[in-house]
Amino acid sequence: MTYCCGILVRDGLVMIADTRTNAGLDNISTFRKLHIYSSPGERIMAIASAGNLAISQSVLSMLSEGLENPETGEIETLMNAPTMFKAAQRIGHAIRQVHALEGTALRAEDISFDVSFLFGGQIKGSRMRLFMVYSAGNFIECTTDTPYLQIGEHKYGKPVLDRAIAYDVDLYDALKVSLVSMDSTMRSNLGVGMPIDVLVVRPDVCEAELNYRIEAGEPYFHDLRARWSAALRAAHQNIPRPPYVNTPSTTPPTTTKTG
Repeated sequence: MTYCCGILVRDGLVMIADTRTNAGLDNISTFRKLHIYSSPGERIMAIASAGNLAISQSVLSMLSEGLENPETGEIETLMNAPTMFKAAQRIGHAIRQVHALEGTALRAEDISFDVSFLFGGQIKGSRMRLFMVYSAGNFIECTTDTPYLQIGEHKYGKPVLDRAIAYDVDLYDALKVSLVSMDSTMRSNLGVGMPIDVLVVRPDVCEAELNYRIEAGEPYFHDLRARWSAALRAAHQNIPRPPYVNTPSTTPPTTTKTG
């Protein structure tokens, strides 16, 4: 299980991912799920992965080594993609290639082909973009109306994003909200856990402004968790009780005559 979130606002891009892949009493594994590809000043791209770890690693390795274009013979990678859209297509091609190679063997072992990616960034001369790529290789793009995308265990963190994220939110407020969203998910699902990898990129810089790993016990995140919990308790206490609590029913009780 995992949780990854990407937020694209006017001031830039935030991407965040946990690192837990297995959870149990004696089986906890940590792998980096947020991967960055950059040529400073020219392009910066980030991929966050969810689903079967072996599949996602195969896809990422294929993207790093490159896929041969059957028409041109060119070896296509993310680093030589001419646009973000073409780069997203290459991720889809890599997913389908891995499925063609391994899909039959996975089905024989009754293992589903489960993988998804968040892909965001910017190539110099074009706008910053954020995509979600599905296990079929197709993808969608976030918009100004819905400026965030999630993969993995997304349901616990989504209400926070729905209430607090809009396209004109400050970039580091977006980061703060993404951390609250991550904390909400971690509180409700032990399959999501620390460390947490964070990326912040501003438009037209093509370089990470923040590339940071939050370890367990990190002071700011610990304080954020405590403050968010306290704020929720205070909000609950300050909201009046429903006025219809203990209100007598307007329907007269049914009586049964005996005799």
